[in-house]
Amino acid sequence: MKNEHPNPIQWNFSQRSQQLQSSAIREILKVTMRPEITSFAGGLPSPATFPVEHLRAAYDKVLSQQGKVALQYGPTDGYAPLRAWVADSLSTADARIVPEQVLMVSGSQQGLDLLGKVLIDEGSKVLVETPSYLGALQAFSLYGPDFVSIPSDEGGLLPEAVATLGQGARLLYSLPNFQNPTGRTLSVERRQALVDTCARLGLPLIEDDPYGALSYRNDPLPKMLNMNPGGVIYMGSFSKVLTPGIRLGYVVAPIPLIQKLEQAKQAADLHTAQLTQMVVYEAVKDGFLTSHIPTIRKLYGDQCQAMLDALTTYFPAGCSWTKPEGGMFIWVTLPSHIDSTALLAEAVEQLVAFVPGAPFFANAPENNTLRLSFVTVPPEKIRAGIERLGQLIAAKL
Repeated sequence: MKNEHPNPIQWNFSQRSQQLQSSAIREILKVTMRPEITSFAGGLPSPATFPVEHLRAAYDKVLSQQGKVALQYGPTDGYAPLRAWVADSLSTADARIVPEQVLMVSGSQQGLDLLGKVLIDEGSKVLVETPSYLGALQAFSLYGPDFVSIPSDEGGLLPEAVATLGQGARLLYSLPNFQNPTGRTLSVERRQALVDTCARLGLPLIEDDPYGALSYRNDPLPKMLNMNPGGVIYMGSFSKVLTPGIRLGYVVAPIPLIQKLEQAKQAADLHTAQLTQMVVYEAVKDGFLTSHIPTIRKLYGDQCQAMLDALTTYFPAGCSWTKPEGGMFIWVTLPSHIDSTALLAEAVEQLVAFVPGAPFFANAPENNTLRLSFVTVPPEKIRAGIERLGQLIAAKL
């Protein structure tokens, strides 16, 4: 049949779309899906922790007893019993959270996008850690902010730098627990100083906390939300403690902001899947996470120690790394002349992969850094992969 439309369409993309970039991690994952590669690249929870049978039973119960409700449209702010459960789980004796402060979202990445949409204008000053979570940088970048990098050290971001740089900013984005990508944790003293500084500046503080429950040794540190519920936006997720495939997270914030986020969510997707929310509520309402999370902590803690031991054994002098006490990541700093992006190409040839550190910086990337994730790799493969990587680094010294 003759082509009657020989001229291709000339797509006129919006100016906003010009800000869109592929996630460096997602692009790397396309390569590392090959089964022969030992991948330390993905920030993926271990499938060994997924409670398949428990979730199967929850799906069966919801569909058999409330199927017509679960399969219907739901309210934008979320399934009321689950919102109440989230509020109760975050409340303390001194800081009561109410369900009206909770918005259920389709994964915490949607929460980041909605916050960017509601709080950021083009040119808005936005404070981020150095380095910071790549997904947040990607979500916020679409709205054209002026990123200001807050200096960090081994203890995480420096509250005194916020006091100097925070005037006139729209928000400060932070991950206080086992940060992605560094694995660092803010001390109680720094948390309180950060909350006090932001309150004094009138600066909204985002506390993104997907890893807080995954402490290997101690109980989680106090949440900044509970230090100042009126000034902290808390983000949580079921991805790391239940399963990421359900795509369910939540934002907790003062009610005026929640109402505006709800309006933005209406325009985005109407509501998060009612079935998913009802199943998760059925799965967690009777205390399942209390027994389930310790099994995740044990597995990840053992694999983290295996990687730390392998780094000590196989990485050459001149390299340094964080020693996380929870979460999923170790951050490595190489000698200054080694570019981790170039190193990745060589590593893949040796069937091992990681994430170069440069994409985690909003400004002035440090090219001699990289992120390692250990949670999906068994100890024997961790040792072998780190040995190969160490040999490649040593050859560059």
